[in-house]
Amino acid sequence: MERLDRRNTDEMRYHRMIPDYVRTAAGSCLIETGGTRVICTASVEEGVPPFLKGKNLGWLTAEYAMLPASTGKRKARDGVKKDGRGVEISRLIGRALRQAVDRRLLDGYTITVDCDVLEADGGTRTAAITGGFVALVCAVDRMIRKGMLKESPVRRQVAAVSAGVVDGECCLDLCYEEDSTAGCDMNFVMDDTGAFIELQGTGEGRPFTRAEMDQLTDLAEKGCMELMEQQRRCLGERRALIAPPRVLVLASNNPHKVAELKAMAGSRYRVLTMREAGFDGEIDENGETFEENALIKARALRDATGYAALADDSGLEVDALNGEPGVHSARYAGVHGDDRANNELLIERMKNVPPEGRTAHFVSAVALALPCGRERTVRGECPGVITTEPRGNGGFGYDPYFETVTGETFAEMAQEDKNKLSHRSRAMDKMQPILEEELG
Repeated sequence: MERLDRRNTDEMRYHRMIPDYVRTAAGSCLIETGGTRVICTASVEEGVPPFLKGKNLGWLTAEYAMLPASTGKRKARDGVKKDGRGVEISRLIGRALRQAVDRRLLDGYTITVDCDVLEADGGTRTAAITGGFVALVCAVDRMIRKGMLKESPVRRQVAAVSAGVVDGECCLDLCYEEDSTAGCDMNFVMDDTGAFIELQGTGEGRPFTRAEMDQLTDLAEKGCMELMEQQRRCLGERRALIAPPRVLVLASNNPHKVAELKAMAGSRYRVLTMREAGFDGEIDENGETFEENALIKARALRDATGYAALADDSGLEVDALNGEPGVHSARYAGVHGDDRANNELLIERMKNVPPEGRTAHFVSAVALALPCGRERTVRGECPGVITTEPRGNGGFGYDPYFETVTGETFAEMAQEDKNKLSHRSRAMDKMQPILEEELG
């Protein structure tokens, strides 16, 4: 089959994307797809629709319209009664682009993406989605630079393309003449993993087969990946706003604890200490439980920085001492962080406790406080016994006196082995699925 413009069946039309095309918009893009040209603008307003009040979510919506001269013969502008096709396409664009963002990070704002067709030569709705994504990222960049957002809410890349069966051949990216005579016409909206966001397919002239649908899907995936590469080139440095690692601030400047938590959090997040996040204030840990103290720290850091904050409050509970030192573990002897004095007091108070009565457990409560206001806590415990003499040169705090089920003290263990066994690692094991759910 020879296509009207002599393209191969798997070949895209000429595409061009020009960002920042409309200077007065928060974000904009002119996209050209063959003879189709669409201006996409993204506008930002404070506030959300009534149905989202109090839900700590932002909103993203879209409007689509064809300008009067876009088809050669004048198209009447929308009046009181909206054009049904335009309403349907507006909803499609809105659904597609909402899949690109984490609306929890847009809390308090509405972004409206307007897509106006200057010239129509087939594929206007898919071009609007593809160009609308670029306009969205440009708007997010401006919001971050103006201090409206702390980090990018764009969690995945989105593009769209058409494919159809023309004269019995499966073809990619239909122009108007092909689209108007196609036996089957489909629109594919996909993300950067190749997953589907939306499929629209109709057997216009005849039903289409499963084999044809599979072939059209392969063509569409190829086309969407090409469009996404063009989106990234078009955005330049702003492409870094697409699915960046979420910032996670640790409520600690203790280098030992920070190292452990960073190792446990993994590379999925951009992990910052309190100091790196610009917080150097004091937090009054006046809670009566590990969970209360962890939440106090996480809330304070979240409120001060605007980022998701992770806090750990941990300590040693000795059965023979009725749970002491407990929440006072770090300041057991009176001065916060004086490990030597704390250990000396502990051993002094246990000098008459027989071996069978020296059981204890380390406790770690980990709290997550999110910018949207949600909070989660988990607890991990590691059983052991208190030795009479210190052993090992690693770790910190009470580690040289805490013997685990392995027969080693925490101070004798390699850090990697400790991270697999410790109270903190057990708490973080419980926190990991929560982090994935809340931060992605």
